[in-house]
This record gives sequence, structure tokens and C-alpha cells, in this order.
Amino acid sequence: MALGAVGQATFVIGASIRSSVSLPGSSDRSFASTTLKVGFPVKWGTGFHQAGLNIRCARVAGVELPNKKRIETALQYIHGVGQTSARQVLLNVGLENKITAELSESELTKIRDELSSSNYRIEGKLRRFNAQNIQRLIEIQCYRGKRHVAGLPCRGQHTQCNARTRRKGKKRAVAGKKKATKR
Repeated sequence: MALGAVGQATFVIGASIRSSVSLPGSSDRSFASTTLKVGFPVKWGTGFHQAGLNIRCARVAGVELPNKKRIETALQYIHGVGQTSARQVLLNVGLENKITAELSESELTKIRDELSSSNYRIEGKLRRFNAQNIQRLIEIQCYRGKRHVAGLPCRGQHTQCNARTRRKGKKRAVAGKKKATKR
């Protein structure tokens, strides 16, 4: 809680953040539900009063889904879920494409269970799968693996005047010049 003053009026601003895990027996934070309460001054009649604003973000697979978007679009914020996969999840669960904020906890649990099944490779699983594929190409020393090591395009693109971002690669620290010391 904070107490502030503007001119002659005094108002109170309160903010609290609560995060809770919704599945019992699971220490995985990917199933957490986050609530944010923010207070702000509102003028009613002659004085200022505190009004609350509750924002409930649904967390699915470690990603906070936006409240104001439809669930089909919100699911696409998860790495590895596109438009087709999002529609398939809703079809399998038997939900309508409604606003994310309107979903009940049981509906969110159904979506989480569907995505955590072995049918979908999302977030960490997908990133690990892609990294292992690239590592396999490097180990067998094929052309694509060598191009990955060199930081060059591996799908046949020209590199003489294009592929600037791929040729740059990761930024490396450059040692600065040492200052001359007086003797």
C-alpha cells in the first residue's frame, strides 16, 4: 500500500500479486494461475477513492496467455502451437473459441491436460528436439552440420551479397586496448 497526495486530495494505491499452483501434487510452475490486483484513484463526488482492477492470467505450459484474445489465438503464444494445432486442441477438448478471461478453471485444466499429452511437442520439448537434431547433423559431419558450425545458411541460399544476419552470428566480446603504463 502506498499513500500519495495530489494537490489537496490524498489517495491510496494498493498493489498485490498472488501466484498459486493449481494442480495438487505437482511442483511444475507451468500450471500456475497468476492474479494481479492494482488500485488506482478514482474521483467520486468530492473525494478520491481507491478502485481495484483484477487481472487473471491463465498459464498453460509455462506461458501466460493474454486475457483479451480468443483462446484459439492465445494458444498460439505457446512455442510449437500454431493455428491448426490450436483448433485441434479445442476440438479434442470440446470447447468453443471464447475469450481467454471467460474460461473456467476446469476448462483450463482440460486444455493443459490435452497439451501435456504425448500428442504435442511444445515449448521445452520442441526446443530440445530441434537442438538434438542440429547436434546430430554436426556429429555426422554432413554438409548441413558444417554450415551450422560455420554459422552460414544451410538451405542453399547465396552468401556473397545476402545472408547478413546468418553470417554475423553471435556477438563475441572484443578485448579493448590496454592503456600504456608510466614507468
